[in-house]
Amino acid sequence: MESFSFGRELRLLTPSHYSRIFNEPARAATPFFTLLAKPNEADQPRLGLTVAKKRCKLAVQRNRIKRLARESFRLNQHKLDNIDIVLMVKSGVDEQSNEELTKQLNKLWLKINERCKPGAPKPKPYKKRPYKGKKPAKTQQK
Repeated sequence: MESFSFGRELRLLTPSHYSRIFNEPARAATPFFTLLAKPNEADQPRLGLTVAKKRCKLAVQRNRIKRLARESFRLNQHKLDNIDIVLMVKSGVDEQSNEELTKQLNKLWLKINERCKPGAPKPKPYKKRPYKGKKPAKTQQK
């Protein structure tokens, strides 16, 4: 019988776990979530969550989103290969219903799993976009 628990071994715990994934990850995104992932050496998938206060102001809403993400991951972990995943949220996520967020997460787990397979194309290296705005005006001092 398969275990559907979400124990300590299924979580990314240290900053080094996170920083490894931020270096050339496979990406998948929806209007409210971005997933970054890389294959790991463990024998199960692992999840790390980053719900920024800038994107979701209230702690109640941040906790709700993290709870939904953990539950969705817990139920879908058996469909995933051995990959480390970092979930990041985008602005407006706190205004969505639980059903909508769960639906998007369920699609994202499968999409990121496909992008991390051995034969999948490598992601393009991230290039910083050039600044295309007016330079800030210098303030005159009197």
